[in-house]
Amino acid sequence: MFEHVSIGVRDLARSKIFYDAALKPLGIACKTRGEGYLGYGRDGIGLWILQARSPVPSDPESGLHFCIGAPTRAAVDGFHAGAIGAGGADNGPPGVRNDYGPDYYAAFVIDPDGYRLEAWCGKPA
Repeated sequence: MFEHVSIGVRDLARSKIFYDAALKPLGIACKTRGEGYLGYGRDGIGLWILQARSPVPSDPESGLHFCIGAPTRAAVDGFHAGAIGAGGADNGPPGVRNDYGPDYYAAFVIDPDGYRLEAWCGKPA
């Protein structure tokens, strides 16, 4: 439905470390970078990360989060481990979310700027 999403961050170098580690297990890489921006995707670019003087303030009560499809459950596990290892915070460990369905396997993290991210896979192990 969306062509891409853009988010603003305080420290682009720190965000690159985080997003490289979190997204690599999902088959997503930094496809382009320039002065003040990073572009991530599998084929095209679906996530733009921009250096911003005034990023959106973190608000865990806002309901805002970004969900990224994963090819396998192991990729969801790798996303979570990579994100935590690169400075993210746990917001829900990998596992089946029965509230969403018996095959909904997901993990949740918070990036260094407070953005909430989810990786999910609907395929059984």
